[in-house]
Amino acid sequence: MASRRPDSFDGLGYRGRDDPLYGASYPVRSAGGPAELQHHHWVSTPPDIPGSRNLHHGERTPQHDDPLGERGCPGGAAGRDAPQPGVPPAEQLNRFAGFGIGLVSLFTENVLAHPCIVFRRQCQVNYHARCYHLTPFSAVAVMYSITKAQGLKALWKGMGSTFIVHGITLGAEGIMSEFTPLPRELPHSWSWKQLAGHLLLKGLTAVVALPFYCASLIETVQSEIVRDESSSGLLDCVREGLTRLLGVGAPHSHRLLPLGSLLLPAALHAILRYAVAASVQRVALWFHQRGGKQRANPSNPLDAYFPELAAAWAGSLAADILLFPLETALHRLGLQGTRTIIDATDGVVAGGNVGSPLVLPVNTQYDGFRDCLHAIRRKEGVAGFYRGFGALTTQYALHGALLAAARTLLRLLLLEGGAS
Repeated sequence: MASRRPDSFDGLGYRGRDDPLYGASYPVRSAGGPAELQHHHWVSTPPDIPGSRNLHHGERTPQHDDPLGERGCPGGAAGRDAPQPGVPPAEQLNRFAGFGIGLVSLFTENVLAHPCIVFRRQCQVNYHARCYHLTPFSAVAVMYSITKAQGLKALWKGMGSTFIVHGITLGAEGIMSEFTPLPRELPHSWSWKQLAGHLLLKGLTAVVALPFYCASLIETVQSEIVRDESSSGLLDCVREGLTRLLGVGAPHSHRLLPLGSLLLPAALHAILRYAVAASVQRVALWFHQRGGKQRANPSNPLDAYFPELAAAWAGSLAADILLFPLETALHRLGLQGTRTIIDATDGVVAGGNVGSPLVLPVNTQYDGFRDCLHAIRRKEGVAGFYRGFGALTTQYALHGALLAAARTLLRLLLLEGGAS
Protein backbone atom coordinates (compact mmCIF):
# COMPACT_ATOMS: atom_id res chain seq x y z
CA MET A 1 0.00 0.00 0.00
CA ALA A 2 1.51 3.31 -1.09
CA SER A 3 2.02 6.12 1.44
CA ARG A 4 -0.26 9.18 1.24
CA ARG A 5 2.45 11.59 2.35
CA PRO A 6 3.82 13.76 -0.46
CA ASP A 7 7.30 12.89 -1.58
CA SER A 8 8.56 16.28 -0.41
CA PHE A 9 7.36 15.78 3.22
CA ASP A 10 10.40 14.82 5.31
CA GLY A 11 8.77 15.09 8.72
CA LEU A 12 11.04 17.89 9.93
CA GLY A 13 9.81 20.66 7.69
CA TYR A 14 7.54 20.70 4.71
CA ARG A 15 9.73 21.83 1.83
CA GLY A 16 8.63 21.85 -1.75
CA ARG A 17 10.35 20.01 -4.51
CA ASP A 18 11.65 23.25 -5.97
CA ASP A 19 13.51 24.10 -2.79
CA PRO A 20 17.22 24.00 -3.64
CA LEU A 21 18.01 22.98 -0.06
CA TYR A 22 15.73 20.01 -0.30
CA GLY A 23 17.60 16.72 -0.32
CA ALA A 24 20.84 18.19 0.91
CA SER A 25 20.51 16.66 4.37
CA TYR A 26 17.54 14.32 4.12
CA PRO A 27 16.75 11.93 1.34
CA VAL A 28 13.31 11.54 -0.13
CA ARG A 29 11.09 9.02 1.59
CA SER A 30 9.00 6.85 -0.68
CA ALA A 31 6.88 3.75 -0.29
CA GLY A 32 9.78 1.45 -0.92
CA GLY A 33 12.42 3.50 0.76
CA PRO A 34 15.25 1.89 2.72
CA ALA A 35 14.86 1.13 6.42
CA GLU A 36 17.74 3.38 7.47
CA LEU A 37 15.48 6.38 7.27
CA GLN A 38 13.58 5.17 10.36
CA HIS A 39 15.99 6.92 12.74
CA HIS A 40 14.40 10.29 11.91
CA HIS A 41 11.74 11.57 14.35
CA TRP A 42 8.61 11.91 12.27
CA VAL A 43 6.03 14.50 13.28
CA SER A 44 2.61 13.34 12.22
CA THR A 45 0.68 16.45 13.43
CA PRO A 46 -0.21 18.64 10.44
CA PRO A 47 1.49 22.04 10.60
CA ASP A 48 -1.73 23.99 9.99
CA ILE A 49 -3.29 23.16 13.39
CA PRO A 50 -2.94 26.07 15.81
CA GLY A 51 -0.38 25.31 18.49
CA SER A 52 1.42 22.59 16.53
CA ARG A 53 4.95 23.10 15.21
CA ASN A 54 7.40 21.14 13.11
CA LEU A 55 10.71 21.72 14.82
CA HIS A 56 14.21 21.15 13.58
CA HIS A 57 16.92 19.47 15.61
CA GLY A 58 17.93 21.52 18.66
CA GLU A 59 14.66 23.46 18.87
CA ARG A 60 11.88 23.21 21.42
CA THR A 61 8.36 24.52 21.66
CA PRO A 62 8.42 28.01 23.23
CA GLN A 63 6.47 28.24 26.48
CA HIS A 64 4.21 31.10 27.60
CA ASP A 65 6.84 32.39 29.98
CA ASP A 66 9.50 32.61 27.27
CA PRO A 67 9.99 36.00 25.62
CA LEU A 68 8.49 36.02 22.18
CA GLY A 69 10.98 35.98 19.39
CA GLU A 70 13.78 34.15 21.27
CA ARG A 71 15.33 30.74 20.61
CA GLY A 72 14.93 31.05 16.89
CA CYS A 73 11.14 30.99 16.89
CA PRO A 74 9.87 31.47 13.31
CA GLY A 75 7.20 33.91 14.51
CA GLY A 76 9.55 35.97 16.62
CA ALA A 77 9.25 39.09 14.50
CA ALA A 78 5.49 39.16 14.83
CA GLY A 79 5.62 38.23 18.49
CA ARG A 80 7.38 41.45 19.43
CA ASP A 81 4.28 43.41 18.48
CA ALA A 82 1.83 41.09 20.26
CA PRO A 83 0.41 42.14 23.65
CA GLN A 84 2.27 40.74 26.62
CA PRO A 85 0.43 38.30 28.87
CA GLY A 86 -1.26 39.96 31.85
CA VAL A 87 -1.73 43.34 30.17
CA PRO A 88 -5.45 43.91 29.36
CA PRO A 89 -6.17 45.17 25.86
CA ALA A 90 -7.42 48.72 25.46
CA GLU A 91 -10.84 47.55 24.30
CA GLN A 92 -11.38 45.44 27.42
CA LEU A 93 -10.27 48.32 29.62
CA ASN A 94 -12.70 50.67 27.90
CA ARG A 95 -15.56 48.21 28.33
CA PHE A 96 -14.74 47.73 32.00
CA ALA A 97 -14.50 51.48 32.50
CA GLY A 98 -17.81 52.11 30.75
CA PHE A 99 -19.56 49.43 32.79
CA GLY A 100 -18.13 50.77 36.04
CA ILE A 101 -19.03 54.36 35.28
CA GLY A 102 -22.57 53.46 34.27
CA LEU A 103 -22.98 51.31 37.38
CA VAL A 104 -21.83 54.15 39.64
CA SER A 105 -24.25 56.56 37.98
CA LEU A 106 -27.17 54.12 38.15
CA PHE A 107 -26.47 53.21 41.77
CA THR A 108 -26.21 56.84 42.81
CA GLU A 109 -29.35 57.89 40.97
CA ASN A 110 -31.59 55.08 42.23
CA VAL A 111 -30.16 54.02 45.60
CA LEU A 112 -27.96 56.62 47.26
CA ALA A 113 -30.22 59.49 46.21
CA HIS A 114 -33.40 57.78 47.45
CA PRO A 115 -33.35 59.44 50.92
CA CYS A 116 -33.28 62.83 49.20
CA ILE A 117 -36.27 61.81 47.06
CA VAL A 118 -38.19 60.62 50.14
CA PHE A 119 -37.58 63.81 52.10
CA ARG A 120 -38.32 66.01 49.08
CA ARG A 121 -41.71 64.37 48.58
CA GLN A 122 -42.52 64.68 52.27
CA CYS A 123 -41.77 68.40 52.13
CA GLN A 124 -43.86 68.86 48.99
CA VAL A 125 -47.01 67.38 50.50
CA ASN A 126 -46.56 68.89 54.01
CA TYR A 127 -48.38 72.21 53.75
CA HIS A 128 -48.34 72.54 57.58
CA ALA A 129 -44.55 72.94 57.82
CA ARG A 130 -43.14 76.31 58.79
CA CYS A 131 -39.74 75.56 57.25
CA TYR A 132 -39.73 75.16 53.46
CA HIS A 133 -36.20 73.64 53.31
CA LEU A 134 -35.11 75.68 50.33
CA THR A 135 -31.42 75.10 51.13
CA PRO A 136 -29.60 71.79 51.56
CA PHE A 137 -28.36 72.69 55.06
CA SER A 138 -31.76 72.60 56.74
CA ALA A 139 -32.81 69.56 54.70
CA VAL A 140 -29.77 67.51 55.71
CA ALA A 141 -30.25 68.44 59.39
CA VAL A 142 -33.86 67.21 59.48
CA MET A 143 -32.99 64.09 57.47
CA TYR A 144 -30.38 63.27 60.07
CA SER A 145 -32.90 63.81 62.88
CA ILE A 146 -35.44 61.48 61.27
CA THR A 147 -32.81 58.82 60.66
CA LYS A 148 -31.56 59.06 64.23
CA ALA A 149 -35.09 58.68 65.62
CA GLN A 150 -36.43 55.94 63.30
CA GLY A 151 -33.35 54.22 61.92
CA LEU A 152 -31.74 54.08 58.49
CA LYS A 153 -34.76 52.44 56.87
CA ALA A 154 -36.85 55.58 57.50
CA LEU A 155 -35.38 57.33 54.46
CA TRP A 156 -35.06 54.25 52.25
CA LYS A 157 -38.72 53.32 52.45
CA GLY A 158 -40.52 52.69 49.18
CA MET A 159 -37.37 52.03 47.19
CA GLY A 160 -38.67 48.70 45.95
CA SER A 161 -41.88 50.32 44.73
CA THR A 162 -39.89 52.91 42.75
CA PHE A 163 -38.11 50.10 40.92
CA ILE A 164 -41.48 48.48 40.19
CA VAL A 165 -42.79 51.74 38.74
CA HIS A 166 -39.68 52.04 36.56
CA GLY A 167 -40.23 48.50 35.32
CA ILE A 168 -43.90 49.13 34.56
CA THR A 169 -42.99 52.31 32.72
CA LEU A 170 -40.36 50.60 30.56
CA GLY A 171 -42.63 47.63 29.88
CA ALA A 172 -45.61 49.78 28.91
CA GLU A 173 -43.46 51.91 26.66
CA GLY A 174 -42.01 48.86 24.92
CA ILE A 175 -45.38 47.18 24.41
CA MET A 176 -47.06 50.31 23.04
CA SER A 177 -44.17 51.00 20.68
CA GLU A 178 -44.44 47.44 19.32
CA PHE A 179 -48.18 47.50 18.67
CA THR A 180 -48.55 51.15 17.64
CA PRO A 181 -46.71 53.31 15.11
CA LEU A 182 -45.42 55.53 17.92
CA PRO A 183 -41.59 55.49 17.80
CA ARG A 184 -39.74 54.59 20.98
CA GLU A 185 -36.52 56.23 19.80
CA LEU A 186 -36.07 59.16 17.48
CA PRO A 187 -33.83 58.68 14.43
CA HIS A 188 -30.92 60.97 13.71
CA SER A 189 -32.94 62.92 11.16
CA TRP A 190 -36.47 63.06 12.54
CA SER A 191 -39.62 64.74 11.34
CA TRP A 192 -42.17 66.69 13.34
CA LYS A 193 -44.63 63.83 13.00
CA GLN A 194 -42.13 61.41 14.51
CA LEU A 195 -41.39 63.84 17.33
CA ALA A 196 -45.10 64.26 18.11
CA GLY A 197 -45.59 60.49 18.16
CA HIS A 198 -42.55 60.04 20.38
CA LEU A 199 -43.77 62.60 22.91
CA LEU A 200 -47.27 61.11 22.79
CA LEU A 201 -45.76 57.74 23.67
CA LYS A 202 -44.07 59.27 26.72
CA GLY A 203 -47.36 60.79 27.85
CA LEU A 204 -49.32 57.56 27.38
CA THR A 205 -46.67 55.65 29.30
CA ALA A 206 -47.03 58.05 32.24
CA VAL A 207 -50.83 57.61 32.13
CA VAL A 208 -50.52 53.81 32.27
CA ALA A 209 -48.10 53.95 35.21
CA LEU A 210 -50.08 56.63 37.10
CA PRO A 211 -52.00 54.33 39.53
CA PHE A 212 -48.79 52.56 40.51
CA TYR A 213 -46.94 55.85 40.80
CA CYS A 214 -49.54 57.09 43.28
CA ALA A 215 -49.19 53.89 45.29
CA SER A 216 -45.40 54.27 45.30
CA LEU A 217 -45.78 57.89 46.40
CA ILE A 218 -47.77 56.76 49.44
CA GLU A 219 -45.09 54.23 50.39
CA THR A 220 -42.28 56.78 50.16
CA VAL A 221 -43.94 59.45 52.32
CA GLN A 222 -45.77 57.24 54.84
CA SER A 223 -44.18 57.50 58.29
CA GLU A 224 -42.42 54.42 59.63
CA ILE A 225 -44.13 54.94 62.98
CA VAL A 226 -47.57 54.01 61.61
CA ARG A 227 -46.39 51.46 59.07
CA ASP A 228 -47.45 47.86 59.68
CA GLU A 229 -44.44 45.72 58.82
CA SER A 230 -46.36 42.44 59.14
CA SER A 231 -48.84 43.31 56.40
CA SER A 232 -46.50 45.15 54.06
CA GLY A 233 -44.83 43.44 51.13
CA LEU A 234 -42.83 44.13 48.01
CA LEU A 235 -45.84 43.90 45.69
CA ASP A 236 -48.04 46.22 47.71
CA CYS A 237 -47.42 48.88 45.10
CA VAL A 238 -48.98 46.70 42.38
CA ARG A 239 -51.90 45.69 44.60
CA GLU A 240 -52.67 49.24 45.71
CA GLY A 241 -52.32 50.53 42.15
CA LEU A 242 -54.82 48.00 40.82
CA THR A 243 -57.13 48.74 43.75
CA ARG A 244 -57.18 52.44 42.94
CA LEU A 245 -57.52 51.79 39.22
CA LEU A 246 -60.49 49.45 39.61
CA GLY A 247 -62.05 51.30 42.54
CA VAL A 248 -62.27 48.25 44.79
CA GLY A 249 -60.91 47.40 48.21
CA ALA A 250 -61.00 49.51 51.35
CA PRO A 251 -63.06 52.69 51.00
CA HIS A 252 -61.09 55.93 50.87
CA SER A 253 -62.06 59.42 51.89
CA HIS A 254 -64.54 61.36 49.80
CA ARG A 255 -61.71 63.80 49.12
CA LEU A 256 -59.91 61.18 47.03
CA LEU A 257 -59.66 62.50 43.48
CA PRO A 258 -60.48 60.18 40.60
CA LEU A 259 -57.61 59.17 38.36
CA GLY A 260 -59.25 60.95 35.45
CA SER A 261 -58.47 64.34 37.01
CA LEU A 262 -54.79 63.38 37.31
CA LEU A 263 -54.24 62.09 33.78
CA LEU A 264 -53.52 65.46 32.17
CA PRO A 265 -51.09 66.71 34.88
CA ALA A 266 -49.22 63.38 34.88
CA ALA A 267 -48.90 63.26 31.09
CA LEU A 268 -47.92 66.93 30.93
CA HIS A 269 -45.24 66.47 33.58
CA ALA A 270 -43.77 63.40 31.87
CA ILE A 271 -43.68 65.02 28.43
CA LEU A 272 -42.20 68.32 29.63
CA ARG A 273 -39.61 66.62 31.80
CA TYR A 274 -38.46 64.39 28.96
CA ALA A 275 -38.38 67.28 26.47
CA VAL A 276 -36.42 69.59 28.77
CA ALA A 277 -33.95 66.90 29.84
CA ALA A 278 -33.31 65.73 26.27
CA SER A 279 -32.91 69.28 24.96
CA VAL A 280 -30.45 70.32 27.66
CA GLN A 281 -28.52 67.09 27.18
CA ARG A 282 -28.18 67.67 23.43
CA VAL A 283 -27.11 71.28 23.94
CA ALA A 284 -24.51 70.27 26.54
CA LEU A 285 -23.09 67.58 24.25
CA TRP A 286 -22.98 70.05 21.36
CA PHE A 287 -21.02 72.57 23.42
CA HIS A 288 -18.64 69.85 24.58
CA GLN A 289 -18.01 68.58 21.06
CA ARG A 290 -17.52 72.10 19.78
CA GLY A 291 -15.12 73.09 22.55
CA GLY A 292 -13.14 69.86 22.84
CA LYS A 293 -13.06 68.72 19.23
CA GLN A 294 -9.27 68.86 19.08
CA ARG A 295 -8.68 67.14 22.41
CA ALA A 296 -11.32 64.40 22.25
CA ASN A 297 -9.99 60.86 21.98
CA PRO A 298 -12.68 58.24 21.24
CA SER A 299 -10.47 55.43 22.61
CA ASN A 300 -10.17 57.17 25.97
CA PRO A 301 -12.96 56.19 28.39
CA LEU A 302 -12.88 59.67 29.89
CA ASP A 303 -13.82 61.16 26.52
CA ALA A 304 -16.14 58.32 25.52
CA TYR A 305 -18.42 58.05 28.57
CA PHE A 306 -18.17 61.03 30.89
CA PRO A 307 -19.42 63.77 28.52
CA GLU A 308 -22.66 61.88 27.93
CA LEU A 309 -23.15 61.16 31.65
CA ALA A 310 -22.42 64.78 32.56
CA ALA A 311 -24.87 65.98 29.91
CA ALA A 312 -27.57 63.60 31.21
CA TRP A 313 -26.93 64.86 34.74
CA ALA A 314 -27.31 68.47 33.60
CA GLY A 315 -30.49 67.67 31.66
CA SER A 316 -32.17 65.93 34.60
CA LEU A 317 -31.18 68.76 36.94
CA ALA A 318 -32.61 71.44 34.64
CA ALA A 319 -35.84 69.49 34.11
CA ASP A 320 -36.40 68.89 37.83
CA ILE A 321 -35.76 72.56 38.66
CA LEU A 322 -38.09 73.90 35.99
CA LEU A 323 -40.88 71.41 36.73
CA PHE A 324 -40.59 71.44 40.52
CA PRO A 325 -43.85 73.44 40.98
CA LEU A 326 -45.75 71.07 38.69
CA GLU A 327 -44.38 68.06 40.55
CA THR A 328 -45.43 69.58 43.90
CA ALA A 329 -49.01 70.00 42.72
CA LEU A 330 -49.09 66.52 41.20
CA HIS A 331 -47.88 64.90 44.41
CA ARG A 332 -50.43 66.74 46.54
CA LEU A 333 -53.26 65.72 44.23
CA GLY A 334 -52.11 62.10 44.13
CA LEU A 335 -51.92 61.89 47.92
CA GLN A 336 -55.17 63.66 48.72
CA GLY A 337 -57.82 61.48 50.34
CA THR A 338 -55.51 58.49 50.96
CA ARG A 339 -55.37 59.02 54.75
CA THR A 340 -51.58 59.09 54.70
CA ILE A 341 -49.63 60.13 57.81
CA ILE A 342 -46.22 61.64 57.18
CA ASP A 343 -43.27 62.73 59.29
CA ALA A 344 -43.09 66.34 60.36
CA THR A 345 -40.43 68.03 58.23
CA ASP A 346 -39.82 70.75 60.81
CA GLY A 347 -37.64 68.36 62.80
CA VAL A 348 -37.82 66.50 66.09
CA VAL A 349 -40.05 67.96 68.77
CA ALA A 350 -38.98 68.01 72.38
CA GLY A 351 -41.94 66.61 74.22
CA GLY A 352 -42.67 63.99 76.80
CA ASN A 353 -41.06 61.27 74.66
CA VAL A 354 -37.73 62.77 73.73
CA GLY A 355 -36.48 61.84 70.28
CA SER A 356 -39.91 60.94 68.89
CA PRO A 357 -40.73 62.87 65.70
CA LEU A 358 -44.10 64.50 65.20
CA VAL A 359 -46.35 62.91 62.58
CA LEU A 360 -49.03 64.74 60.66
CA PRO A 361 -51.98 63.66 58.50
CA VAL A 362 -52.38 64.96 54.97
CA ASN A 363 -55.79 66.66 54.82
CA THR A 364 -55.93 68.68 51.62
CA GLN A 365 -59.17 69.62 49.88
CA TYR A 366 -58.26 70.61 46.35
CA ASP A 367 -60.91 70.41 43.67
CA GLY A 368 -58.48 69.81 40.84
CA PHE A 369 -55.17 70.75 39.30
CA ARG A 370 -55.98 74.41 38.72
CA ASP A 371 -57.44 74.85 42.19
CA CYS A 372 -54.30 73.28 43.68
CA LEU A 373 -52.03 75.78 41.89
CA HIS A 374 -54.14 78.77 42.96
CA ALA A 375 -54.40 77.55 46.57
CA ILE A 376 -50.64 77.06 46.93
CA ARG A 377 -49.90 80.47 45.49
CA ARG A 378 -52.54 82.19 47.64
CA LYS A 379 -51.76 80.52 50.99
CA GLU A 380 -48.05 79.67 50.79
CA GLY A 381 -46.68 82.06 48.21
CA VAL A 382 -44.39 81.26 45.32
CA ALA A 383 -41.93 79.60 47.69
CA GLY A 384 -44.62 77.03 48.52
CA PHE A 385 -44.10 75.46 45.11
CA TYR A 386 -40.45 74.82 46.02
CA ARG A 387 -40.84 73.07 49.36
CA GLY A 388 -38.00 70.57 49.71
CA PHE A 389 -35.85 72.20 47.05
CA GLY A 390 -32.82 71.79 49.32
CA ALA A 391 -33.23 68.01 49.14
CA LEU A 392 -33.16 68.24 45.34
CA THR A 393 -29.90 70.20 45.37
CA THR A 394 -28.44 67.68 47.82
CA GLN A 395 -29.45 64.81 45.55
CA TYR A 396 -27.77 66.24 42.46
CA ALA A 397 -24.73 67.45 44.41
CA LEU A 398 -24.21 63.89 45.67
CA HIS A 399 -24.66 62.48 42.17
CA GLY A 400 -22.23 64.96 40.65
CA ALA A 401 -19.64 64.41 43.38
CA LEU A 402 -19.66 60.64 42.86
CA LEU A 403 -19.35 61.06 39.10
CA ALA A 404 -16.37 63.35 39.63
CA ALA A 405 -14.81 60.86 42.05
CA ALA A 406 -15.30 58.04 39.54
CA ARG A 407 -13.68 60.17 36.85
CA THR A 408 -10.69 60.91 39.05
CA LEU A 409 -10.29 57.25 40.00
CA LEU A 410 -10.49 56.16 36.37
CA ARG A 411 -7.88 58.74 35.36
CA LEU A 412 -5.51 57.42 38.01
CA LEU A 413 -6.07 53.85 36.84
CA LEU A 414 -5.40 54.81 33.24
CA LEU A 415 -2.22 56.68 34.20
CA GLU A 416 -1.06 53.72 36.27
CA GLY A 417 -1.83 51.31 33.46
CA GLY A 418 0.00 53.48 30.94
CA ALA A 419 3.04 53.73 33.20
CA SER A 420 3.23 49.96 33.62
